Amino acid sequence: MAQPQPIPGTTIFDGIQAAKGYALNKMCFSFNDAGNRAAFKADEEGYMARFQLTAPQAEAIRKRDVLGLLAAGGNVYYLAKFAGILGLDVQDLGAAQTGMSKQDFKAMLVRANEQVIH
Repeated sequence: MAQPQPIPGTTIFDGIQAAKGYALNKMCFSFNDAGNRAAFKADEEGYMARFQLTAPQAEAIRKRDVLGLLAAGGNVYYLAKFAGILGLDVQDLGAAQTGMSKQDFKAMLVRANEQVIH
């Protein structure tokens, strides 16, 4: 099987990243429950400690650093749960990943969709 080719500026989510981000992704998955979202909002530090996040993961949470969370093993689908607490959506995450504004990111998605249709 061929190895995935690196894409400049992106973090490939593979088995190594999955293992690295297990605690972070487990915590973000817990946000499916409204009580857990409220517990996080009430005591972010205590909630992160409960899941034993690494120092880089916790710092990225504190800074709301999406790219840092991806580098720390975060999976975008689980991070979307965290983003929801902050009032962000997947397009906000995509914009952050690409260094674009949300408006520019959405326009790029529309252009790409139009190319597929035509």
